Amino acid sequence: MTVDTPGPGPDPSEDRAGQERDEGPEAGLSDRDQAVLAVERRGWPGPGAKERAIRERLGISPTRYYQLLNALLDDPRALEHDPVTVNRLRRVRDQRRERR
Repeated sequence: MTVDTPGPGPDPSEDRAGQERDEGPEAGLSDRDQAVLAVERRGWPGPGAKERAIRERLGISPTRYYQLLNALLDDPRALEHDPVTVNRLRRVRDQRRERR
């Protein structure tokens, strides 16, 4: 009887979208992460316009966008890249958590 050994697991340097992430304090944000913050920096007339822009500009679903954005809020590289946007979104997130 032979036992199949599992192959190597997923590469931790890649996220689910298959884009490599640079790790380490000297590494900057990926182009995608910068684009996520840029979408959030812009003012939107309503949620429909923002969701449409997320799909068109980033090629991802709004659900995935908000998952990525939430992770970015805890990333020191994002804070360094765009402190005003990241701090504003952290405050909003914290206020929503307090209401729960």
